[in-house]
Amino acid sequence: MERLPGGCRRLAVQLRLDLEPEAIWAVLTDYDRLSDFIPNLKTSRLLWRRDAVVGLEQEGSQRFMGMQFKARVQLELTEHPEEQTLSFVMLKGDFRRFEGAWKISRHDSGSSLLYELTVQGCVGMPIGLIEQRLQEDLAANLRAVQMEAHRRQNLS
Repeated sequence: MERLPGGCRRLAVQLRLDLEPEAIWAVLTDYDRLSDFIPNLKTSRLLWRRDAVVGLEQEGSQRFMGMQFKARVQLELTEHPEEQTLSFVMLKGDFRRFEGAWKISRHDSGSSLLYELTVQGCVGMPIGLIEQRLQEDLAANLRAVQMEAHRRQNLS
């Protein structure tokens, strides 16, 4: 995690996976089903598609320090299948800034999945208090993608 000016945080988490990049890509781009397997993601809905650019609405929810925390975002995602990269930027939502990318790369025994996020909370959102939670959630999200890709692989 990197602390940036103005209450911004840049986080990155990477996992090495024993999966083909195509299997991971299929899970990441199954936009309407992401909330079925990603923890704390309550809804995920594809709003529109224009070639390799999609609009997505998501709502997350979790308990933190005894309080229920919810956040909603509308994202614009750009698919780069040849580079196995999915970049996103918030169009509107409950943050001042929310952008990043999913990146898949092939290696000898499978793939690696990198998730990068730059986030800036709204006024009054204690980003310093929730930064540890953000780190834990990012790692859990990558593990959830991994588990879903394995589950689908085992079905075929």
